[in-house]
Amino acid sequence: MNDDIQSMEASVTWKRLAERVAAQHWPAPALYVVATPIGNLGDLGLRAWQALQRCDVIAAEDTRSSRPLLDAWGIGTPLMAAHRHNEAAAAQTIVQRLEAGECVALISDAGAPAVSDPGARIVRRVREAGFPVVPIPGPSAVITALMASGATSDENPAFVFAGFPPAKQGARRKWLQKWCEVPAPVVFFESPHRVRATVDDVLAVSGPGRRLTIARELSKRFEQVETMAVEEAAAWFEAEPHRDQGEFVLIVHEAEGQDTVALDPAAITLLDALLETLSVRDAVKVAAKVSGAPRDALYARALARSGSEQGGDA
Repeated sequence: MNDDIQSMEASVTWKRLAERVAAQHWPAPALYVVATPIGNLGDLGLRAWQALQRCDVIAAEDTRSSRPLLDAWGIGTPLMAAHRHNEAAAAQTIVQRLEAGECVALISDAGAPAVSDPGARIVRRVREAGFPVVPIPGPSAVITALMASGATSDENPAFVFAGFPPAKQGARRKWLQKWCEVPAPVVFFESPHRVRATVDDVLAVSGPGRRLTIARELSKRFEQVETMAVEEAAAWFEAEPHRDQGEFVLIVHEAEGQDTVALDPAAITLLDALLETLSVRDAVKVAAKVSGAPRDALYARALARSGSEQGGDA
């Protein structure tokens, strides 16, 4: 009986909220840029749902991937393709529809369109044509991972989003070295078949003590968000099967006080001598054991020396 009452109350609440949202201002013609769930179908916002219903057409990155979401929410709006290979042509078609007085919704496969996904060219073209662009906020893999990581705070909310790293190791290590020098947490995506190699490269570039958050399958059934020293990541992947499967967001936390560590001159001399015959990782390991100096500070020194003399350890 209580379940029936709760169900009725929920239905009344939903109807009341839907009516309030429907009564809001809906510019027309306009391009509605709509964030969609990154995994959990229940994360579609009420305003996003109404926008997708109201628009005359939905421009989707992959119409086949978007159809299950639209079917689940009872949205029958026609679809058109708008992906990176046809974005210029799609932008022109969308402008023509707006000129005819229609409203168009823009969605990507998951999350926010035009943010590490196709759509930015369409947004620019629509603005150039003089039509309004209405963003409908919602799920974001970047923000979701940050929420669970503790990498930022209200005192220091800064972070950077770097997209996807390069596929090849040499270019990836140079890319990571650049981003890991930023005095803020660095958020980036990685594919399942390269995530272990990329984590190994983070270790090589940033040193063993750098904090790393691994977020996989966000908002889905097998969601995991774990923070650890980067030197522990390999063991974490090995501890359970399937941990290298799914969609990944990685966060390299801001370095903790590397710039404030003053290395003893003897430790620097030892490290420089070791680097003449050993790799960065091995030289740092030996120098830290012999001198007792912090490994992160030694890594920073070794990478700076190696980068200036050889173009990096990659």
